[in-house]
Amino acid sequence: MSATIEFYFDFQSPYSYLAHSQLGTLGAPVRLVPISVLPLMKLVNNTPTTITCPVKRTYAGKDLGRWAARYGVQVIPPAREKMDGDLLLRVATAAQDEATRAAVVATIFNAVWGGQGDPSPAGLEATLAARGLPAADLIAAAGQEATAATLAAATEAAAERGMFGAPTIFVGDEMFFGNDRLDFVRESLAPKEMA
Repeated sequence: MSATIEFYFDFQSPYSYLAHSQLGTLGAPVRLVPISVLPLMKLVNNTPTTITCPVKRTYAGKDLGRWAARYGVQVIPPAREKMDGDLLLRVATAAQDEATRAAVVATIFNAVWGGQGDPSPAGLEATLAARGLPAADLIAAAGQEATAATLAAATEAAAERGMFGAPTIFVGDEMFFGNDRLDFVRESLAPKEMA
């Protein structure tokens, strides 16, 4: 049996969306772990340079287009002022079983970056319900203090584990940062030759 991949992500990260689109090609079970990337970066003294550096932000837009074409997905930048990124993460956190979480995460990523639904607070319930998910229950659970505490604890644990951004993938204790490290993930998952 192959190792389980741990996939740490934030819906506001387009590279998390790109990496998520390829998880099914890795041939291993995946545990999805939502984290709040900006608080994570603050914990480890990292700087979100695509926010602070206009030149890098311009380049990143072109880079996203290249990766989207390579993966065969579309990237439609969201109206960030209409999004509540923390709510989206708490909804994913509220999905306790892996199958429901997988469906919730795919639905939210596709709404945020793929133009398939409305991820805003006003449209989220309908977007989730359209995929047959228990939208009202998930949104209610997302509003509970325990859910916010679980998300905060996952973010703090990510910092303690050495993470500094999203997406981050673990295979065992081996860490891989970014959607452009998926070939290294595949190599790590490959059976080792017997000496």
